[in-house]
Amino acid sequence: MPAPEPLEERLLALSKNIDGELYWDDAMNAIYATDASVYRTLPIAVCLPRTNEDLVKLVHFANEAALPIIPRTAGTSLAGQVVGKGIVVDVSKHMVDILELNVAESWVRVQPGVVRDELNLYLKPHGLMFAPETSTSNRCMIGGMVGNNSCGTRSLVYGSTRDHVLEIEAILSDGSQATFGPVSPQDFDAKKKGRNLEGEIYRALEEALSDPRNREAIEKEYPHHGIHRRNTGYALDLLLRDLVNSIQMKDTANKGDCRQYFNLSKLLCGSEGTLALFTSLKLNLEPLPPPEKAVVAVHLDSIQEAAKATLIAREFAPQAIELIDKVILDCSKTNIEQSSNRDFVSGDPGALLVVEFVADSPSEIDSVTESLESALRASRLGSDFPVIRNEHVDKVWALRNAGLGVLTNVRGSRKPIAGVEDTAILPVDLPEYVDAFLEIMNRRKVKCVAYAHIGDGEIHFRPMLDLKLGTDRKLYREIADEVADLVKLFGGSLSGEHGDGRARAEYLEKMIGSTCYQLCREVKQRFDPKGILNPGKIVDAPPIDTELRYDENQAVLRPDTLFDFSSSDGILGMAEKCNGTGACRKTEKIGGVMCPSYMATRNEKDTTRARANILREYLTRSTKRNRFQQAEIGEVMGLCLSCKGCLSECPSNVDVSRLKAEYLYQSNKGEQRPLSQRAIGHIAELLRLGSRFPTLSNWALHSKFISKWIKSRLEIAPKRELPSLSKPGLRKWTKRNLKKLNTAIDAPKKSVYLFADEYTSYTDAHIGIQAIQLLTGLGYPVAIPQHRESGRALISSGFLDKAKTVADANVVALAPLINEQAPLLGIEPSAILGFRDEYPDLVEKSLSEKARDLGKHVFTIEEFLYREMRAGQITASDFNDESKHILYHGHCHQKALSNQSMAQAILELPTNFEAQIIDSGCCGMAGFFGYRKERYELSQSIAELVLFPAIREAPAETTVAASGTSCRQQIKDGLRVEALHPVEILAKALKRDSG
Repeated sequence: MPAPEPLEERLLALSKNIDGELYWDDAMNAIYATDASVYRTLPIAVCLPRTNEDLVKLVHFANEAALPIIPRTAGTSLAGQVVGKGIVVDVSKHMVDILELNVAESWVRVQPGVVRDELNLYLKPHGLMFAPETSTSNRCMIGGMVGNNSCGTRSLVYGSTRDHVLEIEAILSDGSQATFGPVSPQDFDAKKKGRNLEGEIYRALEEALSDPRNREAIEKEYPHHGIHRRNTGYALDLLLRDLVNSIQMKDTANKGDCRQYFNLSKLLCGSEGTLALFTSLKLNLEPLPPPEKAVVAVHLDSIQEAAKATLIAREFAPQAIELIDKVILDCSKTNIEQSSNRDFVSGDPGALLVVEFVADSPSEIDSVTESLESALRASRLGSDFPVIRNEHVDKVWALRNAGLGVLTNVRGSRKPIAGVEDTAILPVDLPEYVDAFLEIMNRRKVKCVAYAHIGDGEIHFRPMLDLKLGTDRKLYREIADEVADLVKLFGGSLSGEHGDGRARAEYLEKMIGSTCYQLCREVKQRFDPKGILNPGKIVDAPPIDTELRYDENQAVLRPDTLFDFSSSDGILGMAEKCNGTGACRKTEKIGGVMCPSYMATRNEKDTTRARANILREYLTRSTKRNRFQQAEIGEVMGLCLSCKGCLSECPSNVDVSRLKAEYLYQSNKGEQRPLSQRAIGHIAELLRLGSRFPTLSNWALHSKFISKWIKSRLEIAPKRELPSLSKPGLRKWTKRNLKKLNTAIDAPKKSVYLFADEYTSYTDAHIGIQAIQLLTGLGYPVAIPQHRESGRALISSGFLDKAKTVADANVVALAPLINEQAPLLGIEPSAILGFRDEYPDLVEKSLSEKARDLGKHVFTIEEFLYREMRAGQITASDFNDESKHILYHGHCHQKALSNQSMAQAILELPTNFEAQIIDSGCCGMAGFFGYRKERYELSQSIAELVLFPAIREAPAETTVAASGTSCRQQIKDGLRVEALHPVEILAKALKRDSG
């Protein structure tokens, strides 16, 4: 018998035989080794199937090679369902189509990779929605929701995903295809007779559920039927109930109407990819809720009070009752995005109970919210009861949904850990259960975080542990053992919605008894005789404390870094803050900046999560002397645009831009960098040199042959236009004109300093000139202090030692000048915002406090004008009555570190100006990123997501505005449209007699 081919050759053959993509390199395997759980297992390969036929071929290959298949969508599972040693099958890139919509019958058929919120955007014009809503709904996918039987925020009204799945088309473990849905008795009999795997499944299930001993065990051991959040084991209790009901119906006169004899889609819901591969899902749809909505944010002293208040709130039939505890509230204070969502929080409550109501009229909302407050006050529960209405409700839910992510901002090595976070019991038992659970924690002196679906009897309790420590791993096991006993005592479900996976499957036999556990094993065996479908999940699982993300007593790497990462416990701590919940996987349809390369490619490798994972993987496990010098890190970091979107939009605030800069610095220590990298890193120096002879420089930059040579040497895309140098430069112009403008001010307001960054000084001097004319025209004397360039390109290119020298010099030079009455203003967002962002953590430690103080008085020019407008110092009367419609695109750093709505507000200050923000993410240029030859196509793809189409569709008379020099260049190169900086527009609109 010939020896079998090596696995790599077999994988290569498979990759040529499918339409999708197959990878087995170290980088991809490392990226897919984790999910949002505490587990890590390196797969053998990763497949991105394109068709159902690809899945069939994968199943046949897995059977022949005896390799497991691990189905995966967005990879946000909290129990380790989507990690394993086999072939990870990620359907999230290609299998993303909405296949069929029937408005009249209120159902839709979709592929498993359709994102829940994107589906609802599609359904909204039809007045319909898919109701289950997880906290990850802007990136979680229907296949994953079905696999886990997700419930979400409003399960009080809408139940679980299982309640909305009508039919599932799937590929079975032998490669055959089957459709599981409601079947009549006649259809059931026909299916039993089938001489295929599907027929065997129906025969086996009927036999098992017809056995009185099995039925008795299921009724006795499964979680209480009143708990509808229950994902413990396979849903045999629900199938049994179908069987019993159908028998009763067969005995009635309407036996011909027995359509729900069996519906095996109920069993597949919550099966976690262990029984079949989904290819399409037929979903029931609900009408959109009534137009009026409101949330009562009940301020309470403790979780125990929240449990009691929940029982009262349930009596008023709300849509949702959710818990946010003090730890999450405290973490949200330091989260850039969530800090702005918590303005409804008064004081420092120990817990918030968020109770949502919907109604047809405001008066109905008033009535029910007032009644709830009265009832809670009568029970002496709650200290404050703010009511948040309509569009403002979204801020409350954004804060609640960010809970899991912001928890990684808890200071210290102990973080809130998933494992026992998914227990569900009868709501009436909540007060007693909460006391018992907290007693388990208190006895071990373990702090605990609590949040989520308290109205349904489920609280996500997360003990704070460090699983690198042997002592805490022991606690992890002890707590899990005791909580399983506690949940069984209350007749609860150890998994309410997150699934058994790896985190709870070990306890399944304890939770449902040996008879029911054997039934679950038989179900798995019937569906998957060779055990190729996601083995080790639900049944026959390894111990919960094996294959963890971190090794026991693992040494923590703390390399010397140029950036100060001490607030995250080092650079590794910053990478480890990524908990895998995948907020970076939202697309342009959802909005936001993070992550532009993923939005364009839809590759997991291009997510913020992947970049954090790859850095953590090799800083933890590499055997190299310099662990940063790993090709896999460079491969995954390569498409990071340093847009800063993750700094604000990542709930955990994982700043991959900073991680990338440090990586580039550390990995290139002692190495000669390529000319193109050196040139762009030192662009400020090159611009300064070129500005000495602007005429000659511009001739060279735009000469057909010389510019072609420059682009070739610097690896710039041929289609890119090189920017011209300003003539005169900003400082030369100010020497001639600034004094005259300042002395012409009749009634001077506060003086301001203008930061002459390298772009405003050398390529956009006309904008700097108009900014000065605008400021002086409005009554603000301007001065340009002596300072160095911003260092932005040095930072982004990883020349951190030189960037540090620049930052030190600027802090020393500017700190004595800048204060509240004399702020520093900047025109280019990426240059000026570095004072607030990177400088305090880059300068010498002796200068860090001085840098932070300086940063408090540094503003983009839009921020300054907005503040002065709000203070009444600038009014519409300062501008003429010209009419103008403006389409505005904000710079990424502005969106992350400031607020682009300020630019919109100042652009609308002139009476007849109307400004509209383009709901775009990154423009795709991102400094030098879009100039690079190998990045040009991706850069254009990013721009084509939202930005370019919005400008193309605008009326011809529209004025396009953009704050960033890169953004304006991208628009000019791609569309031949001249975008203006907001100060250019306002300067031209200034009344001649202003000032």
